[in-house]
Amino acid sequence: MSGSLLCDLSAVELRRLIGTRRISPVELLRDCIRRIEAVNPAVNAVVATDFERGLDTARAAEAAVMRGDTLGPLHGLPLGVKDLNDTAGLRTTYGSPMFRDHVPETDERVVAALRAAGAIIVAKTNTPEFGTGGNTLNAVYGATGNAFDPALSCAGSSGGSGVALATSMLPLCTGSDTGGSLRKPAAWSGVVGFRPTPGLVASEKRRQGWSVLSVQGPMGRDVADAALLLGAMASADSRDPMANPLLADPAGLTLRRPVDLSSLRVATTVDLGFAPVAPSIRRVFLSRMAALAPALGRCEAEDPDMAGIDRAYRVIRCTNFLAGFRKYYEQDPNLLGGNTRSNYEEGLRYSLSDLAEAHAEQTRVYRAFQDFFTRHDLLLLPCQALTPFPKMQPFPTEMEGIPLTGYFDTSGVTYGISMTGHPAICVPCGRDENGMPFGLQVVGPRGADAFTLDAALALERHFQDLPAFRRPIPDLSALEALPRTPRLS
Repeated sequence: MSGSLLCDLSAVELRRLIGTRRISPVELLRDCIRRIEAVNPAVNAVVATDFERGLDTARAAEAAVMRGDTLGPLHGLPLGVKDLNDTAGLRTTYGSPMFRDHVPETDERVVAALRAAGAIIVAKTNTPEFGTGGNTLNAVYGATGNAFDPALSCAGSSGGSGVALATSMLPLCTGSDTGGSLRKPAAWSGVVGFRPTPGLVASEKRRQGWSVLSVQGPMGRDVADAALLLGAMASADSRDPMANPLLADPAGLTLRRPVDLSSLRVATTVDLGFAPVAPSIRRVFLSRMAALAPALGRCEAEDPDMAGIDRAYRVIRCTNFLAGFRKYYEQDPNLLGGNTRSNYEEGLRYSLSDLAEAHAEQTRVYRAFQDFFTRHDLLLLPCQALTPFPKMQPFPTEMEGIPLTGYFDTSGVTYGISMTGHPAICVPCGRDENGMPFGLQVVGPRGADAFTLDAALALERHFQDLPAFRRPIPDLSALEALPRTPRLS
């Protein structure tokens, strides 16, 4: 079972093979199901499944190929959807016991778009309650283990998607990101997670339509796969007030070409000038940058001006909780899990003056960031501030001797970028000092999603020639041999 299967191939290659009638969507889905059945018991990444309907859809996809029908960009590709997205006829819990038995009647926009592009939605991937937390752990399905050591965390909140991709259970998965929820699990799974410019992937589900914090985006095992999925996710849906028709050009997103690394002006920062980062991660990042620098046109260390962004983030992020969870909290605070409840209660302590100050600080930092990108084409920094911690621990309380006060203390390197609204992508970049995956965060100019993907593709190809930089692969045989991970539901 651990030998190479169709499911180990890239999504781009699988789509080519389907389109040229070299493989059947049914054959591919059966391979994915076999991999899920063999590996998922050890990691608990895939939760609700819809294999029978998926196989029916795969048979219809095969027939369409044989008839010579026009095929969508994702035609016949199995897809995992994060358990925050509504999927018609497929259990959607948001990681909350309140929605343990919830089965939506309709797809939300992005899910419908993926089906229309030909994707076969066969599974939901695990997430913390309402996506709140840096560890994929909830009271419905339990914890998701890291693909490289199932006793450890896979991060969050798109942890199930990251692990499903790392183990090749599925070729493509969706994710979402507020303070790093696409990029952080991608880093610890050795896969790619792309946080697009807000508005590129429109969502009618966002509670605060004019906020740049929460976005949806693609995850894949490489940059080209993520770009393929992004092309199908992007839309200028007017129900999302952030949606920008000028950004939504699916055809221009899917097919990418690597840029010339020697032409790039690159800035590097270990911690954005404010974020706690473990000493071991600092050492790995600085070592990687020293080795990469000769390939770049210019590479220099410079921290962007982010003074006050940590306080601003704490205040602004709480408004989302106040907007979304008031009715549950006022009915019974215990309906909400610890992370969600603590964020709501923190929000109650802030004043309108605090919020006004936070938005003003965010605006100042944003403008300073635009000036920063007049001097640099890219910003490179770590995607994770630490190495994985035990999966049953909601969040670490210290980091190699650095005290921590909450679960997003370790997220400064990602939430600082979220606050600016710039696109950012995690590219696998070897392993850390503990042998766990290390992810490089590549940040591009605001709205320059295609350029950011092209730069990431160039870095990814460069890393393939450097043993210490290559994408790590988990030991599937070892995962298959492990006892089943307990599932709560």
